[in-house]
Amino acid sequence: MGWLATFAGYAAPLFLVLSPILSYGDQAVSMSRKRSSAGFSLDIPLIMLVASLLRIFYYPGAHFDRALLAQSCLMVVVQVLLLKIALDHRPLPSSKGGEAAMPFVGLTPGSGGGGGGGRTRSNSVGGGLFATRPYNFWQWRSPKPYWQFLLYFFLTLVALEIVLGPFTGVYAAYSALIGYIGLSVEATLPLPQIRANAQARSCRGFRASVLVSWLAGDAMKMYWFFTSTTAIPWAFKLCGMFQACCDMILGIQYMLYGDGSGASAAAAANGSLGDAEPDFLLREKNGAFRTSPLPTGPAEYR
Repeated sequence: MGWLATFAGYAAPLFLVLSPILSYGDQAVSMSRKRSSAGFSLDIPLIMLVASLLRIFYYPGAHFDRALLAQSCLMVVVQVLLLKIALDHRPLPSSKGGEAAMPFVGLTPGSGGGGGGGRTRSNSVGGGLFATRPYNFWQWRSPKPYWQFLLYFFLTLVALEIVLGPFTGVYAAYSALIGYIGLSVEATLPLPQIRANAQARSCRGFRASVLVSWLAGDAMKMYWFFTSTTAIPWAFKLCGMFQACCDMILGIQYMLYGDGSGASAAAAANGSLGDAEPDFLLREKNGAFRTSPLPTGPAEYR
């Protein structure tokens, strides 16, 4: 088993460092080619940028393995590019005001709607779960507030680092706090998709290749976390275990529900199913689903 530990010691850090590109590269390319980010949730860059920045500022107090630091830095770069592409190619508002004028706002299961409602029915990370936000946070129609928030958040972390740095006891508590917050935020990312899949009883838009990469990454990451001779804080281990459990639930949902294509084909073959037709099938016929790797919540999360 010594060779396995040695292999994991080299392969796992490399996989973790490259995971932002492996997970989100296809999403960025897809949106660029189609010149549309319809169905993609802006909450994904938000969560990943906040989590990654917190992890970066967690490093001075924890001094964890540098591969994890490199992953966080690369994740920031990838998510900034992904956010830029998503904002540049977001759908134009169909009318003034209302949900239709807010790109990336998904519909809750049961909301129906013809004008693209089906496109985001199971993809409501930012719409179904948090449809109403104070000051329309992260649902702005202008790109400028997104970059302003990220800049202010970064400057706040820098200021806290400078102010609290000289106070050893306080800084240690602060460092541990932002570390657990950052890792917890990232670990809970799959939960909205799990909820949306369960309500819609479909994983349409979820790429099996992404699921496989997640599960393989979880297995390699867990093995490395618990066998590595370098410093891996328990915050990474606990949040990693929780995230792995969530990914396994998504895998079970994919096996149970599939991508929804079978149900759609059956509905089309039988014509109208009458009043008994499930609501999610009606929404499938009312609008085309997105075909990019990530349906506002499924794929491309990490």
